[in-house]
Amino acid sequence: MRASVLLEKGRIEMQQRPVPAPGPGDVLIKVSSVGICGSDTHYLREGRIGHYVVSAPLILGHEAAGTIVAVGEGVQKARIGERVSIEPQRPDPTTAESRRGAYNLCPHMRFYGTPPIDGALCEYVTIGADFAHRVPDSLSDDAAALCEPLSVAIAAARKGGITAGSHVLIAGAGPIGIATIQVAHAFGATSIIVTDLDETRRTLATKFGATQALDPRKTDLSELAADVFIDASGAPAAINSGIDAVRPGGTVVLVGMGAETMELPVQTIQNRELVLTGVFRYAHTWPTAIELAASGRVDLDRMVTATFPLEAAEAALNADRTAGTIKAVVRL
Repeated sequence: MRASVLLEKGRIEMQQRPVPAPGPGDVLIKVSSVGICGSDTHYLREGRIGHYVVSAPLILGHEAAGTIVAVGEGVQKARIGERVSIEPQRPDPTTAESRRGAYNLCPHMRFYGTPPIDGALCEYVTIGADFAHRVPDSLSDDAAALCEPLSVAIAAARKGGITAGSHVLIAGAGPIGIATIQVAHAFGATSIIVTDLDETRRTLATKFGATQALDPRKTDLSELAADVFIDASGAPAAINSGIDAVRPGGTVVLVGMGAETMELPVQTIQNRELVLTGVFRYAHTWPTAIELAASGRVDLDRMVTATFPLEAAEAALNADRTAGTIKAVVRL
């Protein structure tokens, strides 16, 4: 099969790789669409994310969809032909985290496109059958792939406790921010304020449901009294100003990957009894993601602003440098 392989920082090459065989409990999927995530781009440009280091050739890509073409032992053959959205993780079911349902926190997780585990920028992949989620025919291949970033937004909204009438502040109008806007709206939030330094992204945010899109350099956020602040930027300045905008007893959810350490307004957190939490991937989100996308409550297709063939995967990984890009997708 064809595969786009990151050989080392800044160097991608098309290769021929053996088609993987589905093991017991697995399905083999012919990949149709792969969304490009900021983490993929980070591996290309930096060769690492925190302690995950590219030390051997690696296939990137974890936002993926396709069609089941073969099954391993123990999986019903009736599943062959199903169109599926791939939840790109293999937790160890025996760990304490997995047993209590928080399988995203499994310390032995094998996650697509994270060293040393190959991802989906190739023609065929395998995954555990339970992590290949059937999608309705009304859902496009691209939308099925983007159920992955949508799942991040759902996990963030759940952590924030967004519900009917919530007042939500979101920092960052990139792909995760845009998905979070739509999820907040679907969950019933009545005020969804987004901050971003880029005017184009602020305009996009309003088109996807933000009630206001603000330039944080020109706006004092401290009087907003938001119920929930979700950071999708990773920028220390955005996080600190967002925390200051949360009402007493509110919730702060950190999603964006930014600095490994930063100073936080501890007295504000203590005096307002704020709940401060993070989001690491997702668990039990795919059924909700598929329902939101299939019902039209979330528009994933409109988030796709550029498409590329597999041979142009490097260009797709650099598409974020083009103004107005929300989500680049590789189509096979």
